[in-house]
Amino acid sequence: MHVGFLGVSEISLVFGGLNKIYLLEDDKPRMESTNKSEEITEMVCLQSDLQDGQMKQVVVDNHKILLVRNKGEFTAVGGLCTHYGVPLIKGALVGDRVRCPLHGACFNTKTGDIEEFPGLDCLPTYKVKVEDGKVYITAGKKMQNKRVKEMSVRVPGVSHTFVIIGGGPASLQCAETLRQNPNEGRIIIVSKDEQLPLDKTKLSKAMNIEIEKILLRQGDFFQKYGIEVWTKKEVMSVDTEAKTVTLNDGTKQHYDQLLISTGARPRPLQCPGAELKNVKLLQSYKDAIEIHQISVGKRAVIVGTSFIGMEVAAYLSDKASSVTVIGNSKFPFQSSLGPDIGKVTMQMLEEKKVKFYMCNGVTEIRGENGKVKEVVLKNGEVLPADIVIVGIGVIPNTDFLKGTLVEIDSQKAVVVDKFMRTNIPDIFGAGDVVSFPLPLVGHRRVNIGHWQLAQAHGRIAGLSMLNQHVPINTVPYFWTMLLGKGIRYAGYGEGYTEIVFKGSTEEKKFLAFYIKDDQVVAAASMNFDPAVSRVAEMLLMGKKITKTQAQSDDLSWLQLP
Repeated sequence: MHVGFLGVSEISLVFGGLNKIYLLEDDKPRMESTNKSEEITEMVCLQSDLQDGQMKQVVVDNHKILLVRNKGEFTAVGGLCTHYGVPLIKGALVGDRVRCPLHGACFNTKTGDIEEFPGLDCLPTYKVKVEDGKVYITAGKKMQNKRVKEMSVRVPGVSHTFVIIGGGPASLQCAETLRQNPNEGRIIIVSKDEQLPLDKTKLSKAMNIEIEKILLRQGDFFQKYGIEVWTKKEVMSVDTEAKTVTLNDGTKQHYDQLLISTGARPRPLQCPGAELKNVKLLQSYKDAIEIHQISVGKRAVIVGTSFIGMEVAAYLSDKASSVTVIGNSKFPFQSSLGPDIGKVTMQMLEEKKVKFYMCNGVTEIRGENGKVKEVVLKNGEVLPADIVIVGIGVIPNTDFLKGTLVEIDSQKAVVVDKFMRTNIPDIFGAGDVVSFPLPLVGHRRVNIGHWQLAQAHGRIAGLSMLNQHVPINTVPYFWTMLLGKGIRYAGYGEGYTEIVFKGSTEEKKFLAFYIKDDQVVAAASMNFDPAVSRVAEMLLMGKKITKTQAQSDDLSWLQLP
């Protein structure tokens, strides 16, 4: 029995193994538990403590629970986002959905189900009752912070085969969606990676992290639900007529339905010396470990000032003997986040002795004994280097589709419709490899390499494979972390003409609205949570945010805490 917090005005009655604790005259928590039901009930607040549209974090048996009141009804779900464990009380509540303030995952506050990504798991739900103006929550003694959605398993007699090419988040989400709906067919994930699907967003932020800490699912999960993962295998070609894929070991595998979710590969540097040893691209876990090991105590030169380059520079700033960053614009992130945010991130790294060569580029990499020795810049300067890390964009992995009729656009991306279907029956696409119609921009096709989007694609593709046609409807959401400071971004800001700032970039506390045609098309922030999550929900619901609203000193329309 949990009795550490009970007061002197309480009395315990024990009848044949049934324990009950009642409050006689105060409002301290009441608990009920029975050996039979293994449940705990606690009073968590007064009914009057919450109005409609409000939420409150409460604690039951040392577990954080999110209590929500909507249309007079109280519901309770787990209080921590299943992605990275962020308290959802700090997030944005809109109707029956709560959105994580940091990375944008959304959960239904009635069912606990995850409705927007990142993350794989749902929230646990709890029974709520209101009695005499007091709110009680009932939970099992063995409480968990996450809940795996109910899934089917493989039934050997079912021959229908799903082949999923790629080992990233879109592939995993598709496989889980197939099992959740449910489906008992054979599911094969073909991955050229050495490991099971992992959280690659961590590779540029914590390059020496242990592999076990970033696996998205453990091996026993795949075994339990009958999802085959073929690692160190690569699809070399697809025969759409015979419905087979040919692997790098020469074997063929039949499919009934195929998902192309091969992601994108880092764009290599095109200059003399780019083939030298210690010129590195970051794509795999092995790449991250090698970059970390080579860079410690050495001179690191990073080419590229977008997210990979800047995150690697931040990570190496206290590990390499020197870190130099080369960019072709005036400031980092200039094309995506704008010059003001780029300037402050540059200053943050400069304070850590990172040196920048902007409006510049690499013309040659010189070596000695096959290894990098120095980097020659466009302006003629020569930088000593022991390792060069290249982060200058990506190329969709579609070479294996040559010779097929699968439609590929001019940027080498697979063209899909709003249901993630390609132009070939029974072939679908998802993730960084596709160009898809984004509702936010009038269903114009875009290719966006976001972790959250890849999972959203995977879910839609999985449903489409089961003939459940749900159109893609999501708002792009991404984040970056530099020296302990997080930047969030939601929307699609391409072609913006103006940025309206709230707060101060110099003080590293700001909210930026990206304006196009007098409307907010995207938002970014630092230390201004949950503003970006709130904007994301408004954009998702089709609510117009005007330039006038963004410029106003009154941000009550954002409903920030």
